[in-house]
Amino acid sequence: MKYQQLENLECGWKWTYLVNKWKAGESITRHIDTSEADAAIAELRKLEHEPTKVLEWIEQHMAQELDNKLKQAIRAKRKRHFNAEQIHTKKKSIDLDYRVWEKLSHRANELGCTLSDAIEYLLSEASRSEKASKTVSSLKEDLSKLLD
Repeated sequence: MKYQQLENLECGWKWTYLVNKWKAGESITRHIDTSEADAAIAELRKLEHEPTKVLEWIEQHMAQELDNKLKQAIRAKRKRHFNAEQIHTKKKSIDLDYRVWEKLSHRANELGCTLSDAIEYLLSEASRSEKASKTVSSLKEDLSKLLD
C-alpha cells in the first residue's frame, strides 16, 4: 500500500466524519429506537479524546450503509494527508467563475495540455507581450525625442 495507515490519526478522522454526518442530520447508527440511537451518539461524542475506542463504537453501533462511505472518505483523507507532505503533490485550489473555467478549459484543449499548463502558458505569453509592449513604447519615446 502506498499510503501508511496510522491508527490514531485515522480513528480521529473517523470520529470527525461520524460527528459531521450526525450534525448534518444523517442517521449514523444501526439502531431503530431513537433512545438507543441517542445513547450511542452520546457515547460517540465522549470518545473525542480517545480515538482508538471509535473502532469499537463503529463495530457496535454504526449503520451498515455508512461502512463503504466511511472507508472511501478515510482513504481519500489518507491520500490528501500524505500528498500534503510534499509541495509538488499537495492539492491546491483556486476559485474560478464557471465562464472563466470554461474558457480556460477550451484553451487547454486547443493547446492539448492540462489546465495548470494552460495557465502557465497564458501567464508567460502575457509576460512576453508586456515586455514587447514596453520595448515598443520605449522605442517610440526615443524616436520622438530624436525627431524633436
